[in-house]
Amino acid sequence: MIRLLIAAAVVAAIATQAVPSLASEGIPGATVRSDSGVAPADRKARFEQWCKDNPEKCREMKAKAQQRREQCKADPEKCRAEAQARGRERFKKADANADGRISREEAQKGMPQLARDFDRIDANKDGMVTPEELEAVRKARAGASKGKGV
Repeated sequence: MIRLLIAAAVVAAIATQAVPSLASEGIPGATVRSDSGVAPADRKARFEQWCKDNPEKCREMKAKAQQRREQCKADPEKCRAEAQARGRERFKKADANADGRISREEAQKGMPQLARDFDRIDANKDGMVTPEELEAVRKARAGASKGKGV
């Protein structure tokens, strides 16, 4: 499961760098509908079309993703630490007033996925999301995945 999550994160990171239009739409083939209302099948078709239009960039992106998957297989702890560091950095960037918490407005501007799930993540309902609340959600999700045998 961790390998799949790492691979998905790598592909998403590479795709959003290589294809700016996908950055706002999410990962092609994702099962969650984005706020823009674009269905996962539409994103997948858009990505496939982009690959047809940009075969060299598409090959490079896929090769980088495969290389990253292999690196993560060899050293999953390093990949996990890198992903956590990127998450902390995203949180820090989104925290416009640097108070260590993210308001709904900050989330909408800097972390749109967080904004979509804000009410679920804001466990104490104080209108702010803390790193601890995000970690609790991550742990709950990881526990649910283990329980399903994924």
